Amino acid sequence: MIKSNKITLFQEEIEVPRLSVNIDHIATLRQARKGAEPEPVAAAVIAELAGAAGIIVHLREDRRHIQDRDLRLLRQTVQTRLNLEMAATDEMQRISLEVKPDIVTLVPEKREELTTEGGLDVAARASALHDYVQRIQNAGIPVSLFVDPDEKQIAASKKTGARWVELHTGAYANAENETKRDREFHKILEAAKLAASLGLRVGAGHGLNYVNVKRIADIPEVEELNIGHSIISHAALVGMERAVREMVDLTSSN
Repeated sequence: MIKSNKITLFQEEIEVPRLSVNIDHIATLRQARKGAEPEPVAAAVIAELAGAAGIIVHLREDRRHIQDRDLRLLRQTVQTRLNLEMAATDEMQRISLEVKPDIVTLVPEKREELTTEGGLDVAARASALHDYVQRIQNAGIPVSLFVDPDEKQIAASKKTGARWVELHTGAYANAENETKRDREFHKILEAAKLAASLGLRVGAGHGLNYVNVKRIADIPEVEELNIGHSIISHAALVGMERAVREMVDLTSSN
């Protein structure tokens, strides 16, 4: 069940973004010792109880954090929406069709990177991605494309037939000063408007934290915020429930 992203304010329904929590770095901590704890499934349950409307995991080709067993257990236990981030490979397509997450997000992936460094270059491979996307969506699994807030990438995303785009907010989050941050914010704002005008649903994520998320949450076209590292880092100090609840409260306030 996906929680509604509507609140009632002065007897008027207003859209607010849903928060999906990426739990990859719970698994990163576990894999540091190749042990059994902390358990990503337990983190997902706590996040949902604290108000998260979705759980995200990235099953990387090198399996550096989330493992296949995590994904399969999460499919059995997640009660909101399970978002599988993955590279557009034959192996990952097969796994997605077997596990059947609620949505698949296609992301670029390099073995040497610490985290996803930029958006998928959809414009360079729109034709090939069309067939890949359609095979997954024909199985009843919506596909989202993780892209930079760029007009060319948004237009190409529409051509693939994908139903969602997730706008890469890394340049905004990592801006060195307010001038650059404002410039990057307006790119996201315009990209969100364009995507919505083309009939694409819009999410946003990467680098968002308790300080910078509010401006992105206030963009009317953004339906979902996908946040992981900041929440998990905060959870290490205050606990998972409080960390998620504080982000839910922050992204739902007006």
